Amino acid sequence: MKTLPKLKIINDPIYGFITIPSVLVFQLMEHKYFQRLRRISQMGFSYIVYPGAHHTRLHHALGAMFLMQKAVQVLRSKKVPISSKEEEGLYIAILLHDLGHGPFSHAMEHSIVEGVSHEGISLLFMQALNHQFKGQLSTAIEIFKNEYPRKFLHQLVSGQLDMDRLDYLKRDSFYTGVSEGTVNSQRLIAMLNVKNDALVVEEKGIYSVENFIIARRLMYWQVYLHKTGVVAEQLVVRVLKRAKQLFAAGVELPASPALLFFLKNDIKLNDFSEKVLEIFSKLDDNDIISAMKYWEINDDFVLSKLCKMLLNRDLLKIKIKSKPFSEKKVEEKRIEVAELYRISEEEAAYFVFSGKLENQAYSMQKDTINLVRKNGKIVDVAKASDQLNIEALSKSVIKYYMCYPKNNTDC
Repeated sequence: MKTLPKLKIINDPIYGFITIPSVLVFQLMEHKYFQRLRRISQMGFSYIVYPGAHHTRLHHALGAMFLMQKAVQVLRSKKVPISSKEEEGLYIAILLHDLGHGPFSHAMEHSIVEGVSHEGISLLFMQALNHQFKGQLSTAIEIFKNEYPRKFLHQLVSGQLDMDRLDYLKRDSFYTGVSEGTVNSQRLIAMLNVKNDALVVEEKGIYSVENFIIARRLMYWQVYLHKTGVVAEQLVVRVLKRAKQLFAAGVELPASPALLFFLKNDIKLNDFSEKVLEIFSKLDDNDIISAMKYWEINDDFVLSKLCKMLLNRDLLKIKIKSKPFSEKKVEEKRIEVAELYRISEEEAAYFVFSGKLENQAYSMQKDTINLVRKNGKIVDVAKASDQLNIEALSKSVIKYYMCYPKNNTDC
């Protein structure tokens, strides 16, 4: 059996030393698909709001794997059998779960690839790696797809209390400085157990779970759905949309070969051949930033203006309220902006648009977080909690926004 040439450890600012559990995991970490995550921002353009938020998807993947190691140790100590094959499958599934993220994380899913989620592309990467590593990722892929017979293993990778969420909440809170998002990940993991092939939390861990749910809600409103971050993400989506529109009209724009491929071609999930996947693996944040530095001096007013807004942090104004903005109000604003910039109403739609923000900290409909009482009874945490607001947090809260240029008249 192969062994690591020497003990490999990584010093993480959140957890301290992270050990690499196997040769295969180490080889996957060394692979170019994984190393690309160094160049993908974990929080997209959130650093526009929180200057410290420059951590990457690679940081998060390693942290999530560390927590998975702790979870395996805890469950085994409670007599939950986990084989060495399942253990390695868990480590690989969580390590590679974000491989499919494009530049600036979620922005790519709504712009230059159509109807393709990052989870779908992550699976394609894992399948490609499985071929390269002669089937050694098969168990990890089954767990990732929730096709493995022991369902609690998938819950550790993708559930309401998975290692993904436990890491990103703690990590994003640390790098943004938003202390309200701090969760005690290792305390929560210490309370995990398995009953009836499902992940449960021991009753004494209820307050840690409550804190986790509340922290998630606060992080979404304060960080992930922060109004300035929303504007920035919407702008990068529109930058790429405008670039695609110009290419379709025969206008040539400077960009990296990988970015040019996706700007010139309409790519859907079924189009992700081995060649397309390899091209996608060349894309990262640097492609978008370098392209915008060229495009800000382009003759096209819309593209140039959008790029300048992002590069110089001179963003659109955003208004948020509890009811949708009327189509009439949005249309009136577009007409004003079209006259102001001397562009068409279609082009003005790049600067005036509306949308919605949705926050649901906890869902009681699917894959609930269950507590196990001392008598063995299993109950949903929202029903067991003496904090009435936990059940309230299971309801989806929707807010509506409208964006428009700052130098335009107010709404």
